[in-house]
Amino acid sequence: MEDCLAKKMEITVSEAEKRTGRNAMNMQETYTAYLIETRWVMRAHSESMWMRHSKWLLRNYLSVTYPHIVVPPLPEKRADFVWHKLSADNMDPDFVERRRIGLENFLLRVASHPVLCQDKIFYSFLTQEGGWKEMVNETGFQLKADSRLKALNATFRVKNPDKRFTELKHYSDELQSVISHLLRVRARVADRLYGVYKVHGNYGRVFRYAASIDDILEEEEHYADQLKEYLFYAEALRAVCRKHELMQYDLEMAAQDLTSKKQQCEELATGTVRTFSLKGMTSKLFGQETPEQREAKIKVLEEQIQEGEEQLKSKNLEGRDFVKSAWADIERFKEQKNHDLKEALISYAVMQISMCKKGIQVWTNAKECFSKM
Repeated sequence: MEDCLAKKMEITVSEAEKRTGRNAMNMQETYTAYLIETRWVMRAHSESMWMRHSKWLLRNYLSVTYPHIVVPPLPEKRADFVWHKLSADNMDPDFVERRRIGLENFLLRVASHPVLCQDKIFYSFLTQEGGWKEMVNETGFQLKADSRLKALNATFRVKNPDKRFTELKHYSDELQSVISHLLRVRARVADRLYGVYKVHGNYGRVFRYAASIDDILEEEEHYADQLKEYLFYAEALRAVCRKHELMQYDLEMAAQDLTSKKQQCEELATGTVRTFSLKGMTSKLFGQETPEQREAKIKVLEEQIQEGEEQLKSKNLEGRDFVKSAWADIERFKEQKNHDLKEALISYAVMQISMCKKGIQVWTNAKECFSKM
């Protein structure tokens, strides 16, 4: 962690600007661009650039290039789990500001990661504006991306799934479920609190503290955003599980193909057919192959078997390396998650206690006023 980029470079998303332009369909649209500023800690040199869609390309690149890593998520594009008085408009200034903070947090997460921070494409993203997209596309990362259909097929057809990754999927589902429940409850409590305070606000100047409820609940929204980050982290965990399933599926298919070829070679060598096949029926109907033909086929199969054994060995090594690297990053993620959520929930509780103390003081003052009447 001493060599991570975040220790050497200050990264901020300092501004958000509403712009109008044309999309890929040549239709006019309104969007928000964000200004990234970077400054080397030990140097006076600094850079700045406006960012729009590049952030999505960056995260896709990182997810494909580092499938064993729990890649930090981007903040939500549209507000969810909000109390009804809060705008869900993605152009609302308060939402844009919270999204700016979320994008800055995403870049800092990547810059602090022991592996991702060393990626040359990420470094280029932070330090050069022109030509970055061409550079990332030249890596060919999109060709390495697995199709959803293939991933779904692997999920249902893997015969020997790794129990650790099966448990990790359950862990990610539970994490998502618990945080979703927390956010829904918080939104309901915020609605109720808003209503109560607004009613009190009509009783006179002595209850003027109630007028600050909008600011209080907006401050709460920042804690909700911290929870939402881990809501989206759950999908990043499942992405690692899917990649492992794909690797396990390819391994099992390679082992099955190798077994089939070895059986064919044995049958040709002994002249016995242990399983029904169309080729075997054809031989019975139209006569056996000549010894020369059989020898040629055996030679081809032996070469294919040798290649298959090497390929299987390579896939086994690749799988073991993936599991080792993935599990190290998953443990790192869990430690980070426990620290962050503990800190966020304690801060939220402290804020609630402070708010309640102020409320008690207001009611105490009100009681004294009434007693003097």
